[in-house]
Amino acid sequence: MSLPKSEPERDPAPELPRDLTSGPDPEMPSDPLSGRGTDAASDSGTAAAVKAAKPLRGRLAFPGKTPGEWRRVRIEEVAASPDVQAMIEVADEYLDAIGYTEHGFRHASLVSHIAGNIMSRLGYDERMVELAEIAGYLHDIGNCVGRDHHGISSAILAREVLRGLGMDPRETVHVMNALGNHEEEFGTPANPIGAATIIADKSDVHHTRVRNDDPMAFDIHDRVNVSARRSFLRVDGEARTLTLEIDIDTDTSQVMEYFEIFLSRMQMCRAAAEELDAIFHLQINGTKLL
Repeated sequence: MSLPKSEPERDPAPELPRDLTSGPDPEMPSDPLSGRGTDAASDSGTAAAVKAAKPLRGRLAFPGKTPGEWRRVRIEEVAASPDVQAMIEVADEYLDAIGYTEHGFRHASLVSHIAGNIMSRLGYDERMVELAEIAGYLHDIGNCVGRDHHGISSAILAREVLRGLGMDPRETVHVMNALGNHEEEFGTPANPIGAATIIADKSDVHHTRVRNDDPMAFDIHDRVNVSARRSFLRVDGEARTLTLEIDIDTDTSQVMEYFEIFLSRMQMCRAAAEELDAIFHLQINGTKLL
């Protein structure tokens, strides 16, 4: 399994300072969840600093390990976890059995990559980018338990994995919040990690996800996905816009069918973009609709 990377391989980062009250580690942000630190280049590729990113709300503290024992868990470690691999494999098998589109390693890897790209292009620091990548990769693992409320199941399962790898409890809980709130029926984008995960997940609309070989048996979800010949999320860091560009074969599915099943998802993407201090647009067949 090959995981797409949003940036070149990085050297291992130093551990968090053992005494957080004695001053920040010069090589780390003063708060690893602050969202501030390394400047990121804008979508145009310039090195100019972009608009300051929003900090995550609040600071969570948990008993247990001392700060010096927490590790900076990497996306590569998460993807390589046997537990995570088993969950994704079984989740995809289950969803296939009940007639859903592909939710396997391809979807997990793509959502991880897009979520990280969103954060990077909008100017969030390297650690925030990686936490979004981790959330994106894990967001659907709860489907191995069942489809209903799978976001909550994903969060609970992810906690065991991330704490087992030694992740800082504050980071773990924010990833859990992102996973528990990515479903449009009842989720709320409450932090940048969750917002990026939502938009990345909803952006994966493509004909390759359809597993039903019989067009006569297609439901509306199959028709909409199989009609999507191209989908791309364009992130403009300077303008702070996120535009989902979709090319639809209207002989297979009409644009109105897309809106019938995806309107709530697009509304959630708009709310998620606001959490990122950005604006979400939808463009179908070259026409901007949102």
